Amino acid sequence: MEQYHGLEGHDGPDHGGSDRPAPEHPAPGHPARGHPARDNDGGTDFHAFVRSQRGELERQLAEWVRVPGVLGVPEHAQDLLRSANWLAAAFRDVGFPVVEVLPTGESHAVYAEWCEASGAPTVLVYSHHDVRVAKPGQWDQTAPFEPAVRDGRLYGRGSSDAKGQVLAHLWSLRAHLHQRVVEPVETRPVETRPVVEPVEARPVVEPAQTQPAQSRAPAINLKYLVEGEEEAGSPHLARLLEEQGDRLNADFVLFSDTLLFRADHPALCVSLRGMLSAHLELTGPEVDVHSGAVSGAAPNPAFELSRLLAGLHDENGRIAIPGFYDDVAPVPEHIREALAHLPFTEQDWLERSESGSITGEKGFTVPERLWLRPAVEVTALIAGDPAGLSSAAVPSVASVDLSFRTVMGQRAEKVAEQFRQWVQDTVGESYGHTLSVDLETAQEPYRTPDHPAVSALERAMANGFRSATVGRMGNAGGGPAELLSRSLDAPVLFFGTGLVEDHWHDSDESASLEVLVNGAATLACFWDELARME
Repeated sequence: MEQYHGLEGHDGPDHGGSDRPAPEHPAPGHPARGHPARDNDGGTDFHAFVRSQRGELERQLAEWVRVPGVLGVPEHAQDLLRSANWLAAAFRDVGFPVVEVLPTGESHAVYAEWCEASGAPTVLVYSHHDVRVAKPGQWDQTAPFEPAVRDGRLYGRGSSDAKGQVLAHLWSLRAHLHQRVVEPVETRPVETRPVVEPVEARPVVEPAQTQPAQSRAPAINLKYLVEGEEEAGSPHLARLLEEQGDRLNADFVLFSDTLLFRADHPALCVSLRGMLSAHLELTGPEVDVHSGAVSGAAPNPAFELSRLLAGLHDENGRIAIPGFYDDVAPVPEHIREALAHLPFTEQDWLERSESGSITGEKGFTVPERLWLRPAVEVTALIAGDPAGLSSAAVPSVASVDLSFRTVMGQRAEKVAEQFRQWVQDTVGESYGHTLSVDLETAQEPYRTPDHPAVSALERAMANGFRSATVGRMGNAGGGPAELLSRSLDAPVLFFGTGLVEDHWHDSDESASLEVLVNGAATLACFWDELARME
């Protein structure tokens, strides 16, 4: 079986570490490079097909959302397997001849392959099916795993991050195959590997079986790797990539776990930041001590931790760790210009992000702060009695979880050492401290290099979203893009269907069904664009 085909014009193994920009992009306000969006009649056909099947897409997404595949919660371990089996069944229903469920640490990944287009490009699509823990008491629209549709949105944990993104892919394939309908052919046997049987009391929920389309295989070669540990930093992905070896070879990776700029203004994501997590504990008294007995004479680790956190930034909003910016690579001017031409307004951003106000590093716009500059955030902070009645005691321990977002040029290991040294030099003598930095799940930043598929994706987005222009953006969050590129020796492109207003990791997560339709049409156009590449 042909599984890997070189693309003419690919520059070789320098996939993400360089500062070479993505291919030339149009001047702001001009049509996507190659031809205007309206020139591709296939885009209209794809839209019509997906829109006619929107009810089924909605039904499938609701069914999958009901499977609570929460990572990191022991009672949901079996649900992660059920989620993987649900997706495996959905791949088979589309027609994929190779579908496997692969154990990975605490979860399972799904691999699917359809490679019958000799001489055509091969694409490996990456995404994930595991979801974040949800607190039902904080959800107002519906319970986290009881999906509901309101005002064109499907509410439920995982609806946008990232089950909706995966289903956009499946429906893009159905649209693509629908366009290639021929006389009925024999059904190919499905290759599977046995997996652990689910418990009898809670059977696997699978998509309703529909009659497979009688069609040719896709016009390109497609491989999907949908992991089940992304929400924990993909701790076993490197091993999985090594174990699977050459079967994952591809001309490039399409990374589908990112945000769009706005539903009505598509922008091509060309980068994402790295991520490094740290946990710091400060200790003061040997035990929690009644404040009325020692107040004014005992070390309070909550005050000391507050002092440290306040000192993480200077008066200009820059991270005050010595040497932190030494390796930050200069941003090509054309990228800053592209961001400047996005229709960004502070009012629109505040309404959609619900972030309350705008802060950050002076001298940079909000898009630049989000996508081009490093940052650090407090994600958890505990001291004393975080819940229930107060004991009115000076706490013996104060702790904080921090998330560093790094950019091109920075490396997680060096940032970790810089932070360790800063903590060592900054914590007062009256306090003890313990610092752990998670290098195992650290992720490096990545920028898409020059590759002919970038222009093809740009044209597909113009058609899929029926827009004359396609902007440029980055992704503020992290992901294993650099690991995928390095392990597979292939460049990574990005296309996701999330929006900042989708409430990822928060209560009332939802996905715009219209965006999913446009995303599926975009991907169907992309497969056609790739098939025409020489």
